[in-house]
Amino acid sequence: MPSLTLKDIPVELMERLRSAARRERRSLTQQVFIFIEGGLAERDHRAGQPSPAAARQVARWRELAGRWASDESFADEVAALAEARTSGRTVDL
Repeated sequence: MPSLTLKDIPVELMERLRSAARRERRSLTQQVFIFIEGGLAERDHRAGQPSPAAARQVARWRELAGRWASDESFADEVAALAEARTSGRTVDL
């Protein structure tokens, strides 16, 4: 796997990275990867490109499209799904 060495990192930036890593219970390297991936995903999003995760999800949906088989009508399937839903958990604000 390739590696990268960063030099002359500003002290304030390094402190922020370490703080974020501690807060998220990650290694410093893992946290830097998260930030780099997030920044690149945001840049791709602004350029109109889907993130790799979104592209994989869309590809999976396309694989599954048209495979649903049921003896029930569409309206009956939707009604059954709606009826099976719960109201969710109680939350005290």
